[in-house]
Amino acid sequence: MNEIFFIKEALKLAKKGMSWTNPNPMVGTVIVKDDKIIGKGYHREVGLLHAEIEALNDAKTSIRGVTLYVNLEPCSHYGRTPPCVDAIVKSGITRVVCSSLDPNPKVHGKGIELLRKAGIKVSVGILEKEARNLNEAFFTFHEKKRPFIAIKFAASLDGKIATRTGDSRWITNERARNFARQLRAEYQAILVGVNTVITDNPHLGVRNKSMKDPIRIILDPHLKISLTSQVFRDANVFIATTSMCDKEKLIKLRERNIPYLLYENDTIPLPCFLQDLREREIISIFVEGGGKTIGSFIDERLVDKVYAFHAPILLGGEKAVSAISGKGVKTIQEAMMLERIYIKRFGDNTLTIGYPKRG
Repeated sequence: MNEIFFIKEALKLAKKGMSWTNPNPMVGTVIVKDDKIIGKGYHREVGLLHAEIEALNDAKTSIRGVTLYVNLEPCSHYGRTPPCVDAIVKSGITRVVCSSLDPNPKVHGKGIELLRKAGIKVSVGILEKEARNLNEAFFTFHEKKRPFIAIKFAASLDGKIATRTGDSRWITNERARNFARQLRAEYQAILVGVNTVITDNPHLGVRNKSMKDPIRIILDPHLKISLTSQVFRDANVFIATTSMCDKEKLIKLRERNIPYLLYENDTIPLPCFLQDLREREIISIFVEGGGKTIGSFIDERLVDKVYAFHAPILLGGEKAVSAISGKGVKTIQEAMMLERIYIKRFGDNTLTIGYPKRG
C-alpha cells in the first residue's frame, strides 16, 4: 500500500457526498494503521459531521500513532460544526496526509499550521490535481469570488436546438438526455431564461431520489413566467427580475415567499447577479438554456466549463433556433477556445466537455 492508494480511497469516499454537501466541499477520509484502513468517512450533507469526524468515529481500534488521509485540509474554524483540527489533535493521530490546502480564507493554511504546532507531521500535495478537479466549483467560488459556471446545450450538427416552428423534442437520444439530467446533481443551482420555461415548462430536477435537486434559478426581467409552471412545484426556486417587471406578479412572489433579486432598468447585470448569489453561498450554477441566456454568459466570459451534446441531424433554416445567441465575437481570434477536452459517446450522440482556455 502507498499514500496515493489511500488518497484515492479518500477521493472515492468524498464523491459519495455529491449534490448533498453544497456549499461545503466534498471530503473523504481514511485512517490507516499498519497499511490497513481502520476507519473511514465522508461528509454526507451540509450541517452534518465532517469526513474526519466520521472516520474517527468509525475507527474501532486505538488510533494513537496512526495516519489520517484526507483530500482537503482539515478545517480550523467554527462553522456549522466544530473544527476538525481540534478532534484530530485530541485523537492521538501523529500524521496527516492531505491533497490540497483549503481555498477558503477562513481555513487556508491555518489547519495545517495548527496540526504542526501540535506536533503532528503533515504532508500536502498528493493527488492535488485530482482533488481540485473533484471540488472545482468550491475552489472557483473562493479563488474567483463568484460561483462556478457550467453551460450545457444539446444541438443538431448545425448548432440548432429547435426548428423554425419551435419543435425541439427530441434532438438528442434518451441515453444522452438521461446523462444530461444526472449532470444537474453535480451543481448547486440550475439556471434558465424565462423563455425556456414558457416554451418547454421544464422540470429542471434530477428525478433521482438518491440525489439532491438543484436550486432552480430563472432569469425573468419582466416577470413573464406563469406561476403555475413546474419550476414552482416547491420552494426550491429563485427568481432574478428587474424594475420593469409585472408588479402584480412580484406581489404574488412575496406572498408565496419565493426569493427573488430585483435589479434596476430592464436587464439583469450578470457580474452583479453572480456576486449576489455568492453572498447567498451558491457556489455552482448549471446554465441549461436557452440560447440567449447561454450567449450572455459567453459574451461576459463568465464560463468555467462547457457540456456540448450533439446529435447527427441537420435542421437548417434561418429561423431555426440557435443553441447560442447573444452578441457573439467579431473575429475568430476572439472566440472562446476550449481545452482539456473530453468526448463521451451515447450511441450516435456525442458529448464534448471542455474548459475555456485562460490567457
